[in-house]
Amino acid sequence: MAAEGATLTAGDYIRHHLVHLTNKKQESIVDFSVINVDSVVVSSLLGLLMCFVLWLAARKATAGAPGRFQAAVELMVEMVESQAKGVIHNAKSRQLIAPMALTVFVWIFLMNFMDMLPVDLLPQIWHSAGPAMGFKDYLRVVPTADLSTTLGLSFSVLLLCLFYNIKIKGLGGWTHELVTAPFGTSKNPFWALLLGVVNFLMQMIEFVAKTVSHGMRLFGNMFAGELVFMLIALLGAYGALSLSGGLFFVGHLIAGTVWTLFHILVITLQAFIFMMLALIYLGQAHDAH
Repeated sequence: MAAEGATLTAGDYIRHHLVHLTNKKQESIVDFSVINVDSVVVSSLLGLLMCFVLWLAARKATAGAPGRFQAAVELMVEMVESQAKGVIHNAKSRQLIAPMALTVFVWIFLMNFMDMLPVDLLPQIWHSAGPAMGFKDYLRVVPTADLSTTLGLSFSVLLLCLFYNIKIKGLGGWTHELVTAPFGTSKNPFWALLLGVVNFLMQMIEFVAKTVSHGMRLFGNMFAGELVFMLIALLGAYGALSLSGGLFFVGHLIAGTVWTLFHILVITLQAFIFMMLALIYLGQAHDAH
């Protein structure tokens, strides 16, 4: 929104950049009919890009000395495979879980990487073209800074955990575990019933807590990083609008460079942490209490 920088306050600028492009106006705080179209489109395009890159790596793979691209992909695949072997001890399950973990790592990294683009680059293009084409003048390009995206990913991991709980332990075995772990049971019918209720509630709380924290951790880090980039962009805007704002512009360049270099580690680490937590939760689904 550089063109409007002279009329917008810092708060207006940030609030504008935090509004999603949606399919309809949100009528209430919780409205499941509202879809954040920008998050869906960007994450879908990045998913297609990820599939193409991995397909290209597999297609160009050779048995001889690998090139840089093949070596990088092989290194990443071996890293994910070694992490999966350390957590998932069932070889058959790893045939599905290891590729899934690789997909999660690369996809989340690409979604996180959108935060490295200049804050106003894509929104400014959309600002110029969107209203002329009849679209709303809002666009957020970091899908993982959208809570609905990260919770959707963590909920998918929860569904896989439930699937493997039933597949590995059987429906009866998992149901028995729900009412006997973590506090065990008793031969006394009264205490057995009481412990069963307590155990079941604890299991439900554990599933909910793991799912919510799994998604919130990624969202919180990426949302904070997005806000920092907006504040750094404001330094550049103040420097450009004021003859005496040279120090602001210099601060914009220095802060932007330092934060970008640091954020490269953040986006990679967050993708790795999300993948590792998914592997750990799926590994726990294989373990009997």
